[in-house]
Amino acid sequence: MLASVGRAFPGVEIRIADTHDDPLPEGEIGEVLVRGAAVMQGYWNNPEASAGTLRNGWLHTGDVGCMDQHGRLILKDRSKETIISGGSNVYPREVEDALLTHPAVAEVSVLGRSHADWGEEVVAVVVRKARTQVTMSELDQWCLRRIARFKRPKAYLFVEALPRNANGKVLKAALRDLVAKRGEESNARTWRWKLA
Repeated sequence: MLASVGRAFPGVEIRIADTHDDPLPEGEIGEVLVRGAAVMQGYWNNPEASAGTLRNGWLHTGDVGCMDQHGRLILKDRSKETIISGGSNVYPREVEDALLTHPAVAEVSVLGRSHADWGEEVVAVVVRKARTQVTMSELDQWCLRRIARFKRPKAYLFVEALPRNANGKVLKAALRDLVAKRGEESNARTWRWKLA
């Protein structure tokens, strides 16, 4: 299955757990925990980091995923990137995957922005393909046909390129700063804005 990252190696156990480290049933989404002889025993000279990551005999990976009916692990996102909006979890990767199927979207990064009523709201930073146009309304309709209404972005920011580090990883902190700055400059009654 293309969505999965496969099964555990022999001698390694995988558990999908809730916030209390209790195992979740097949198909339910939670944090990915692993243990076994091949799993690290701790961070070098950093007992605090080790204690935060290794608890109750399990390595807490910080990844969010689920197990399918064949015992394959399906990764959804990083737990730190999960957006909690109105008490519901929104996984940026799911929203990004929906937007990336649009023919005018070259790249996208989804993140949460603080919201007084909902806790956080979903924001998409979008890079359009060369010589294409797409409106925020079109992207909204695209998302509504592919993901739940509460998961769709409430704001879109169009940029020329996503900020990346030397390894090509998107710099979410830089995007959060950009989103915060553009939000302050926008009309307070609207959450839709565009970077010229």
